[in-house]
Amino acid sequence: MPLPSNFFGGSVALAALVLLGSCSTTQQAETTTSPADRPTAIGAPTTASTVSGQAQSKGGITLTPYNDSPKFPSAQMRVNAPIQGSTVPSGEVAFSYDLTNFQLTKMTESEHSMQMANSMKGQHIHNIVDNQPYTAHYDTKFTKPIADGQHVILSFLSRSYHESLKHRGAYDLRTITVGTPAAGAPANDFDLKAPHLFYSRPKDTYSGKDAQKIMLDFYLVNTTLAPDGNKVRATINGNEFMLTNWLPYMMEGLPAGQATIKLELLDSSGNLIPGPYNSVTRTITVAP
Repeated sequence: MPLPSNFFGGSVALAALVLLGSCSTTQQAETTTSPADRPTAIGAPTTASTVSGQAQSKGGITLTPYNDSPKFPSAQMRVNAPIQGSTVPSGEVAFSYDLTNFQLTKMTESEHSMQMANSMKGQHIHNIVDNQPYTAHYDTKFTKPIADGQHVILSFLSRSYHESLKHRGAYDLRTITVGTPAAGAPANDFDLKAPHLFYSRPKDTYSGKDAQKIMLDFYLVNTTLAPDGNKVRATINGNEFMLTNWLPYMMEGLPAGQATIKLELLDSSGNLIPGPYNSVTRTITVAP
């Protein structure tokens, strides 16, 4: 920024210049120092300040929350089919959505789309059946094979790099029955109003640049997280991280090979909250 011609005319101005230089140096140090570069006691968790919370490093893995993705506060999703509590024919189940203020197939404009695995097809819907790995859909109408029986369906809007929209109205949770349940199958007693945790990312295989920064993202229904409230315990390759903010997390430092990720929804006392999906374990592959 150009300085006025008389800027150096007095001691007050000179002091201001020194102070300005000091502030600039401090800011640069904060933005260029990576948590992974800071000294860590072997086997001990460390934390480093970030704009969106605390980064945690343990066992060579750094987990950093972030909240600077583009926001879509007015985006809304309504599921027209299948109807909540309905029974649909066996085979391919038809899904139909109405969306407002959210465009499918558009690339999300964010630096994260260049930092992490990104769908070249753009923004989409994540459809999760019984907390199994999601399927991504780029149209408001599609069919999906679902086995006979009673099922829990979670749908939510997703940015192109698979980060979920987490506000009310951006998701839908419902139960359906497909075909005829097997004889003796237990009744579907899933409580739509209870606290639930659903796994979203990561999944499958990551290689090259995509393996350097891998997003951890999950979905919460009927609950939130807080230091003195419910929490999510993420155990990554045996290293435990306690998450007190419902945010996406950037994972760095995962070694090549198989990586195991376990997520658990805990209450304020550290006890697992009852629920069919509140403890889930997945395995991904990190290619060299």
